[in-house]
Formats: sequence, structure tokens, C-alpha cells
Amino acid sequence: MSLQRFLQDWAIPAAIGLLLAASALLLFPQLRNGAFGPDRDEWNGPVSYARAVNSASPAVVNIYTRNAVPQRRHPLLENPAFRALLESTDLPQLRDRMQANLGSGVIVSEDGYILTNHHVINQADAITVYLADGREARAELVGTEPNFDLAVLKVDIPDLHAIEVGDPEKAQVGDIVLAIGNPFGVGQTVTQGIISATGARNLTNYGAGGWLQNFLQTDAAVNPGNSGGPLVDTRGRLLGINTSILDKSGYTGGISFAIPANIALKVMEDIIEYGRVVPGWLGIEAIDLSRAPQLARTFNLPQSTEGMVVTAIYNEGPAFNAGLKPGDVLTHINGLPLRNGMRGLATMFTLRPGDTVTISFIRDGTESSVEAVVAEPPKPQGENPEQAAPPPTQE
Repeated sequence: MSLQRFLQDWAIPAAIGLLLAASALLLFPQLRNGAFGPDRDEWNGPVSYARAVNSASPAVVNIYTRNAVPQRRHPLLENPAFRALLESTDLPQLRDRMQANLGSGVIVSEDGYILTNHHVINQADAITVYLADGREARAELVGTEPNFDLAVLKVDIPDLHAIEVGDPEKAQVGDIVLAIGNPFGVGQTVTQGIISATGARNLTNYGAGGWLQNFLQTDAAVNPGNSGGPLVDTRGRLLGINTSILDKSGYTGGISFAIPANIALKVMEDIIEYGRVVPGWLGIEAIDLSRAPQLARTFNLPQSTEGMVVTAIYNEGPAFNAGLKPGDVLTHINGLPLRNGMRGLATMFTLRPGDTVTISFIRDGTESSVEAVVAEPPKPQGENPEQAAPPPTQE
């Protein structure tokens, strides 16, 4: 074979092929790692949540409580003669029965404050806390708020690991979450799921307190013993306190709820500072616009408008002093959409007296905003006339 024939048949085509391949790699750099998928070192998918668990689990505690349950007394024991005869014998005396309960909690400050559920420690005579590192201590009950199903405990132990707090307001449906707790007393356990829904729920009938709250709903397995434990994100940051499951049998049915961390911490701060929860008050009576569509037509608002229509303003209250009037349609507080009455009520629970809030509203078809200073709800008239609220101005 001559050199000229070799160059024509092999060398020149091979050189052209190499030039085309090099050009393709320059134009499409993703081809350098293979055309059928990313390089293993560059994979960003959720391979493991071990880092999140290692960050959050040292702050999770197991809680055991004991309380005495009075036994039913026989009517004859009320007879002095029979009781004296019984006491003179060696028969065992009727004593109260001791009942044990278990749950979980989360350390939220290095000085020993722990958040858990009210129903975990309700009527407990003794509360013992077991830490993830094996230490244990008797816990002091700082205070409790049944309406939020929250309780605050305090332990005196050095070198505590406090959990990092996330932002539940940024949680979205579909986000991966982890529930950490002590189900059935088997020891610290982690379950995984997603945020199934957000928004206000009324779970009064399911043991989650008597006030409407902006719950986080998840399908992460939450069983007896998980109550009071944390719901965390994929970085191990606290998003909420697990509080209730929808299945009244007591076992997870894929629907459970957590109290958002911002609400839980606000309740804790109130209990520590005031000994009770002090909700914010703007001095407004309002109705959910979606429940009264005729009001939207009356105010010439689009049917898609969400918010609350002010029906009354308390004289000299925060809203009155800010310039709000009956008929105004409130749409946002501090930039957060109210959407409906439940969301608005839940938003108020995160505010404290003295906070300055920005209220966005619609009046006569024009969007505006004002600032108001949140106050403490006044006592009912007759209980303390000096602190009673003046009657509201009706629309």
C-alpha cells in the first residue's frame, strides 16, 4: 500500500474524526463525564441524612413521668368503725396506683430549657429526662399551656447541646423532614417523610390544644412516645414540635402535625417571662372574606382577593390608633398573607405586646399599609375596669 493511499483511506478520516470529537467536547462539556448521567462525585441527590441526624439528635431527650392515680375507695371505708377495724389488722392498705407515661422533648437553650407537649407531662408528680449521651436528671416544670399543647421544662446539667432553629415560615409542601423521638419507649428513633401541608388547622378534637394554629402536616411516622420531639429539616434545624396524629387509635396513619418552631418558642418565652401565654392584640373584629363572598362584591373586589374584612375597631386600640377603619380588607401582616381568618389568628399568636407590625390592607379599591404597635388583650369589662377595652366602633 502506497503512502498516498494510506493517507487517503485512513489517516485523513481519522484526523477529521478526532477534530470533530474535540469540537463536540468543547461545545458540550457535560459529555466529558459521560453521556448517560452525571459523575458520581457531582451527584447532589439526597443520599443520606446522617449529617442532619447527628446535628439534631444530641438535643433530643426522652421524657418519663410518674403520677399517682387514686384508687376507688369502698363505701365501707367511710365507716369509722370499719376503718378502725381494718387498721388494726395486718391486711394491706389501699394505696394509690402509680401510672407511668413517656414522651420526647428537645433542648432549645444551653441553659437547660426543654420544649415538650403539655399532654406528655400533664398531672405528672415526677419528671425524668434522659439525654442522648446517657445522662439523666429530674426536670423542673417551668410552665405549661394546654391551649397550645406545649410545656417548658428546665434541667440543671452542664454542657448541653441546644438544637439549631430553622424557619418554618419557609417550609414548603414536598420538603423532606425528619421526626426524632422515643416511640413506644424503644429508644431514640428517626423517621422520614415530607411536609404534606401547611396552614392553620383546628385539631381540638385530636388533643392538639384549643387554639387554632398554623400547623405543619407531615407523613413522617409519629407514634406514642414521639410526642414533644422535634421535626427537623435536612440540615437538622428545628421546624416544629410533634404534637398530634390524626388517627385516634394512637398509631400513625400517615397524617401527623407539628407546632411550628416560631410559635413554640414564642410560647416558651411568654411562659418564662410572664408565667403564661400573652397573645398579641390589635383591637380588631373581622370576618374571613372567603366566607362572605357578597362582601367582595360590595367592596368591588376581585373574587380572588383573600383576606379579612374589618367589621369593628376597638376605640383607642392599636388598629384604631394606626388609622384602620371598619370596611378595610386586611391582606398581610409583616408581609405574610392572611388568606383567611384562621391564618390571621395563627399569625397573631406569634406577636408579642410592644411589637410593631406592618398591616397591608385595601380601602376603596386602593392598596395601603400602616404600622401598628401590638398590645396585650384587655381584660373583660367588669374584671378590671381600668384595663377593660372600650366598646368597638361598628361598621
